[in-house]
Amino acid sequence: MRLGFVLAEAGTNLRRNLSMTVSVALVTMVSLLFLGVGLLSYQQVQTMKGYWYDKIQVSIVLCNATSGQAACAKGAATDADRKAIEKQLDAMPIVEQRYFESQQEAYERFRQEFRDNPIVAGTKPEQLKASYRLKLRDPQQYSQITSTFQGSPGVEKVEDQRKVVEPLIDLLSTLTLATVALAAVMLVCAVLLVATTIRQSAYTRRRETGIMRLVGASSATIRAPFVIETVVASLLGAALATALLWGLLGWLARQQAGQLVIFGGVSVVGPSDLWRVVPWLVGVAVLIALVTSWVSLRRHLRV
Repeated sequence: MRLGFVLAEAGTNLRRNLSMTVSVALVTMVSLLFLGVGLLSYQQVQTMKGYWYDKIQVSIVLCNATSGQAACAKGAATDADRKAIEKQLDAMPIVEQRYFESQQEAYERFRQEFRDNPIVAGTKPEQLKASYRLKLRDPQQYSQITSTFQGSPGVEKVEDQRKVVEPLIDLLSTLTLATVALAAVMLVCAVLLVATTIRQSAYTRRRETGIMRLVGASSATIRAPFVIETVVASLLGAALATALLWGLLGWLARQQAGQLVIFGGVSVVGPSDLWRVVPWLVGVAVLIALVTSWVSLRRHLRV
């Protein structure tokens, strides 16, 4: 196979079939744009999990004099209750850190968080509840804390902050899966369009193909220009998708720099994260072009 001849043929046909090149590039761009958004969303979800799960705390809320729960029927937690709880916590390997917040400290935090709310004026320190705040080595093992302390003497309830964070994580994960699924549908559409375009191009150039066949050109020589054209058009689509993703991530980075709170203060994926995704986009573009063009030409360029 003469490489120079093949490249020259591919270049000539790219100029002649500009509409084919543009259509393949555009459908590839749309497909890879959705795929890129899906992959970047997955990175964002993983970043959020790492950020929030590292900060998640489990709280053991103690009974106070006004607690109405059945677990607090004996009244407020005593010093003996607290010592028993601390002894159990110190013996649990999953507890990385523990911090005791007294009623007075809970009251001061309450006043700070709700300083503009009139309810603060009518609230007294003894109405707040002391608690143990725990940081676990593995937040997913919070159920051990719940099963151990729920219903223990002096314990009103065990609170897990995962219940607040996980619905958001689950929602974002679902959106990510939906985006990737849509990308898969678009990729199928891209394959069908590329295959149809290649068949039309092969039919239009059937006379040239016949001449090449008569002079003894090999199957690879005949197919190569078509394959190269498709790969170039697909790479152009990948470049356009990358440019759009770069612009989108740049906008998000500017919004974050402008103090817009996104995802609760978690760092948002930025242009630097795009380079982890680009190889996937390029790889998918080339794979679609190679496989689709080679299979399509197998039926229409019999040598």
